[in-house]
Amino acid sequence: MSVRHALLALLSEGPKYGLQLREEFEARTGEVWPLNVGQVYTTLQRLERDGLVESEDADDSPQKAYQITVAGTAELAEWLRKPPDLSAPPRDELVMKVLVAAGLPGTDVHAVIQEHRRYLVQLMQQWTRIKDGDGDDDLGLVLAVDAELYRLDSVVRWLDAADARLKRAAASDGQQPARVPLPRPRRRVGTRG
Repeated sequence: MSVRHALLALLSEGPKYGLQLREEFEARTGEVWPLNVGQVYTTLQRLERDGLVESEDADDSPQKAYQITVAGTAELAEWLRKPPDLSAPPRDELVMKVLVAAGLPGTDVHAVIQEHRRYLVQLMQQWTRIKDGDGDDDLGLVLAVDAELYRLDSVVRWLDAADARLKRAAASDGQQPARVPLPRPRRRVGTRG
C-alpha cells in the first residue's frame, strides 16, 4: 500500500497536520493498517523534498500544516489511474514453503498444506467476526475486511489446488507421499492453547 499516495489524497481535501493525517488515514482504512506518526512525518518530508507538498510554518504553533501542490495533485491523479504492476508474482512465503516442502525428502507436504489451510480458515473466521461486530458503522473497515477475506480465500483455494495437484503427481509417479508428522507448535507462556 502506498502511504505516500494516501497522504496526498488526504491533503487534496485541504491542509492538514501530521497527526491529523495519521488519524484520518487510520479512520479511512477502517483502522486495519495502523500508521506510525514517525512514518507520516518521514513521508511528508519526502513529499516536500519531491515538490509534491509544501508546509506552512505557523509562528505560534510547533506544528506544520501541509498542503498538496499542483505537482502533488498530478501525481495523485496518475497513481489513481495507473494499475499496480502485478506482472511478476510476489515472493510469497507460503508459496515458498509449499515448493520447498514438495521436494524435501521426509516431509509430508500435504500435512504442511493442511496446517496452513487450517490457520487461514481461522484468520478468515476472525476477520468475519470483526466485520460482523463493527461493520455496520464503518464502511472503510468493511471494505478492507472484504478485501482481506477475498485474499485469504484465494490462498486457501490455491492450497487446495496445490494439494490436489501434488497428489495427482504422486499417483502418476506411483509414489506414496512420505508421512512424517509435523512437530506440534509449542505453547507460548501466557497464552491459552
